[in-house]
Amino acid sequence: MSNSFPSRIVRGALTAADVDYALTVLDEAERVDGVEPLSEQHRLAVRNGGALHIVTEHGYGNVLDARDGEAPMAEAVVHPEHRGAGEGRVLVDAVLDAAAELGDRPQVWAHGDLPAAGRVADVLGLERHRELLQLRRPLSEPLLELAQRDDLVVRTYRPGDDDEILRVNNAAFDWHPEQGGWTQGDVDERTGAAWFDPAGVFLAFDAADPDTLLGFHWTKVDKPDLGEVYIVGVDPSAQGRGLGNLLTLAGLHYLAERDLSGVELYVEGDNTAALHTYARLGFTRYRADITYRKA
Repeated sequence: MSNSFPSRIVRGALTAADVDYALTVLDEAERVDGVEPLSEQHRLAVRNGGALHIVTEHGYGNVLDARDGEAPMAEAVVHPEHRGAGEGRVLVDAVLDAAAELGDRPQVWAHGDLPAAGRVADVLGLERHRELLQLRRPLSEPLLELAQRDDLVVRTYRPGDDDEILRVNNAAFDWHPEQGGWTQGDVDERTGAAWFDPAGVFLAFDAADPDTLLGFHWTKVDKPDLGEVYIVGVDPSAQGRGLGNLLTLAGLHYLAERDLSGVELYVEGDNTAALHTYARLGFTRYRADITYRKA
C-alpha cells in the first residue's frame, strides 16, 4: 500500500509538543464534525500515557492496552482541513497494525458513524463489529416520581466508598472491554476531574446490610447544558430488585434540578433489556458509534 503520510509510533508518554498537537487536532475535529473523535479513555491517554500513540503529519491515533481476552481498541482522527487525500486510510491502517501487536482482532472506533469513516473502512476491507448507541432525553419533559423504598438506603458519595464502587463496577461490567477491570487509579482519575461532583453519585445499599453496596449511578456534567448518565452499575447478585431503574431516576432528578436542557447516555446496541428500560424513561436514539475490524 502506498504511504505518502509517514506514521510515527510513540510508546509511553508523548512530548509536550505532541500533546498540544494531538489536542489541537481533536478539538478542531470535534468543532467541525460535532462529534468527539476520541472517547474519554483514549483522550485521557493523550496526556496521561498508558497507550501506544501513532502520529502522522495531520493526524493522531492511539491504542490502549487490552484486558485479558479482549481485543485491543484503537481510535484515530485526521485534521478536518487535511481530509480527502488518503491520510485517514493510512492512519487507520497504522493504528490497526500497531494494535495487532497487542492482541488478536483489534478494533477501531468510528464515533458518530460518519460517512467518511465508512468509506475508509470500505477501502481497508473492514467489517462493522460493535454498535454503541448514544441516547438523549430532554429534561423539560416530566420525570417519573422517585419511589421510596424501605428495603434500601440510597445516599450520595462519601470518601471511603471507592472499594465498594470498584467491586460492584467490576462485577457488573466484567464483560465490558472499557468499563470492566477498573483499578483505584481509574476512580482517582475521575474523582479528581473538574466535573466531578460527589452529590451526583448515588449509591444503593440494602437496609439490612448498609455496608455492602448493591448498585450505583454516577452522573456527569462536562458539556454545556447537557448532563450524562455516566455509569449505572448493579451487583449481579442484586439483579431483579429494580435498582437500575431507581438509581437512574435518582440521577435524572438530580440533573433536572441543575437546570440542564437534556441528558445523554451510552448503551450497547444489542443490550435489549437496557434499551427497554431507557425507552420507558423517555430516552431516544441520538447517534451511534461503531467499531470496525479486519474481516
